[in-house]
Amino acid sequence: MGTTECSGQQWGFSSASGRTITAEFNGGTITSDGGSVLLGEVDRKLRLLERFGQCFLDGRDAGLVKHSVEQMARQRVYALALGYEDVNDHDQLRHDPLLAALCGKRKPGEHTLAGKSTMNRLERGTTEPHRYRKITFWKPAIDDLLVDVFLEAHAGAPAEIVLDIDTTDVELHGRQEDRFFHGFYGHYCYLPLYVFCGSHVLCARLRPAHVGPAVGAPGELERIVTRIRAAWPEVRIILRGDSGFANDALMTWCEQNHVDFVLGLARNPRLQSILADALVEARQQFETTRQPARVFSDFMHQTVSGTWTRKRRVVAKAEHIADQSGPGKSNPRFVVTSLDTEARQLYERIYCARGDMENRIKEQFQLFAGRASTSTLRANQLRLYFSVIAYTLMDGLRSLGLRGTSLASAQPDTIRLRLLKIGALVRVTVRRVWVRMASAFPLQDVFSHALLQLRS
Repeated sequence: MGTTECSGQQWGFSSASGRTITAEFNGGTITSDGGSVLLGEVDRKLRLLERFGQCFLDGRDAGLVKHSVEQMARQRVYALALGYEDVNDHDQLRHDPLLAALCGKRKPGEHTLAGKSTMNRLERGTTEPHRYRKITFWKPAIDDLLVDVFLEAHAGAPAEIVLDIDTTDVELHGRQEDRFFHGFYGHYCYLPLYVFCGSHVLCARLRPAHVGPAVGAPGELERIVTRIRAAWPEVRIILRGDSGFANDALMTWCEQNHVDFVLGLARNPRLQSILADALVEARQQFETTRQPARVFSDFMHQTVSGTWTRKRRVVAKAEHIADQSGPGKSNPRFVVTSLDTEARQLYERIYCARGDMENRIKEQFQLFAGRASTSTLRANQLRLYFSVIAYTLMDGLRSLGLRGTSLASAQPDTIRLRLLKIGALVRVTVRRVWVRMASAFPLQDVFSHALLQLRS
C-alpha cells in the first residue's frame, strides 16, 4: 500500500534509454493490492467473513468501539491473503481506503482501520476477564463454519467422499505454552492436526508436540462425520492417512461408525516375512526387464502384541527398484484397510492419492499458518484459524473464479503475486470507491474471467 504523504526524498536511477528515472513517495492514494476486490467477490459469494466474525464475543463497551470485531477479523484475513503476515503491518495498512471498503468502512471519510495494538488485542483475547483483552472466540463455532463451507460447496450429496488426515510441525522459537522438543523434526514445535476433503479444510487443530499423530483424531472425526451425515445421510466416507494413524482406537472408531479407512502401516520384520515370496517375484521381474517391478498381495493380519483388537485386511506392495549399486533394492509398503477393493487399485489409485493433501498443508504455510509466536496455545490456535480462513478465501477464488484459466491449479502465493498485487489509484467519493488499476497489468483477461465466474 502506497503512502499518501510525501517523504521529502527523491531518488535518481539510470536507465537504458539514457533518461534519468526519478522516484519519490508522493504518488497519492495508491494501493499495491488492487486485485483484492476479487477476494471481496469471493467473500460475497461464500458469506465467509461475516459468519467468521460471528464466532467472536465482544466484551468491550459498545459506545467506545471504533472498529467492530467483524471489521477487524476481515482486516486480518484479507491482510494474510495479500501477504501481510504481521500485525505490525497494520499500522500502514490501516490507511488503505480500498482495504477499508472491503472491511466494511462505509463513510467516505472513514478510511482508518485498526492499528497494530488493537489487532494484537483481538489475537490475544482470552477466556479469562482482562482489562485490555475483552474479545474472545468460540472454537466450536469456527470448526462448524469450516464444515458448513464444505457442505455448501456441493450442489447435491455426493455418493462418496474421502477425508484426508495428517499432521505437520509448526516450529517454535520462544517459550510458548505447551512447547515440546520433537526428536523427528529436531526442534521445539506444535503438531497441528489437519483434516481435508479435496481442497477443503475441515479441521485445523493446534496440539502440543508430545502427543502421537492419532491423539484426538477420533473426537475430531466424530464431530465432522456427524455434521456431514446430518446433511448427507447416505454418503460413503473413507478416511485416508499415513502410518501414524494406523491406531487401533481410531480404526475401531471407524468400524463402529461405518467409516471405511485406508491407512499406511509401518513395515516390520513380521510383515516383510509374510511378503517374502512376493518380494522374490518382484526382484526376478526387475532382473528380467531392468524396470521397476511391483507385485501386490493382501492378507488378514493382527499384531502379536495385542495392540489390535481384531484381524484386519492388509494390502502389501512388493516393489523392486533400481539403485546406484546395480542389483536394485526392495521397497515394500503396507496399507491396512476396511475396503475390499482389488489390491493394486486400492494402493495406486486410492492410497497414493493422499499425497495431494501434503500440497494442501504446504499451502497453509503460504498463508502464514506457522506464525505461532504468541505465548498461549489458545492465542496461537486463533492465529491458525485466521490462516485457515484466509486459505478458504483463496481456495474459493481458485475453485470458483479461476476455473478454466492458467491459474486454475495455482498455489495461493502464485495467485497473490499474479492476480492480487495490482497497482491501482484509489479515489473515494460519496457514492463510490474508484479503483483505477494499472493499464499495463498483463492478466486482465484472467481477472475479467474470474469476476464473471464469481458473479454467475
